[in-house]
Amino acid sequence: MIKKTPRKKIRAKKHERIRYKLKGTAERPRLCVYRSLNNIYGQIIDDQNGVTLVSASSLQEDFGGNAEGAKKVGEMLAKKAIEKGITQVVFDRGGLMYHGRIKSFADGAREAGLEF
Repeated sequence: MIKKTPRKKIRAKKHERIRYKLKGTAERPRLCVYRSLNNIYGQIIDDQNGVTLVSASSLQEDFGGNAEGAKKVGEMLAKKAIEKGITQVVFDRGGLMYHGRIKSFADGAREAGLEF
């Protein structure tokens, strides 16, 4: 019988391949997105120094985990980043499909002023 590979392992392998190619620098940090079942989280990370510069999640303002909440979290993260002088980032979708909540998050961040 052929065993099916769990979806979580497939996503983890995709994320490893993506992270091999993406690196955040001080000039252009990495915008990392994580989606759980009920919430969405975003971080802007400088990989050279190993430091999280800005973070936001749907738990902070109780936006919820739907697409509208994800868009609000993206806008909130972008506003915080612009306050710290970050305007350009590299988008890391974390092995997830660019669809639904991930796309809404990215759209919200772009509308608020981040470039990627």
